[in-house]
Amino acid sequence: METLAPGFLIAMPQLGDPNFQRTVVYVFQHGPEGARGLVLNRPGPFTLREVADGQSLPVAPRLASQKIFVGGPVEPQRGFVLHDRTGVDEKQPLSDGLFLSETVDALEALLADSEGNLRFYLGYSGWGPGQLEKELAAGAWLFTEAAPSAVLGGSPQTLWDDTLRSIGVDPAMLQPGGGMN
Repeated sequence: METLAPGFLIAMPQLGDPNFQRTVVYVFQHGPEGARGLVLNRPGPFTLREVADGQSLPVAPRLASQKIFVGGPVEPQRGFVLHDRTGVDEKQPLSDGLFLSETVDALEALLADSEGNLRFYLGYSGWGPGQLEKELAAGAWLFTEAAPSAVLGGSPQTLWDDTLRSIGVDPAMLQPGGGMN
């Protein structure tokens, strides 16, 4: 079985699930047991300062106002951090210079550090065995290689359009009422 991780899933309009409308999902785990990923472009209502205060953790001033993201509808209380910090003890390497951390200890180290880039997510996107492959075959998603720079540096407002354009698809052709009339 060919793995889809790491990769980007680009939601197509026919997907129909409001959790994924105009989203790009970073798939970080894929195999016979299913798949897990994080929605990259769905900022939530809270900031890193609010998350840090809720856990009684210090936060570097440059990170305090950064929005947290809604990673998906599964386990919405669970936190995930995508980052580029090699010095963090608890981390899973995902691709060159990109790591995933899931513990409060890692979060504490990442929030207190004024260097590096990170994005914090609550919840994740999950698929059971064979479910993602069926959704891809049905045209609910487009798949492309992950662009690590877009994971930590992409603009949430333009990521869907930008990712489509990067694979030669005009987003206007996918919009309701777009294309030829």
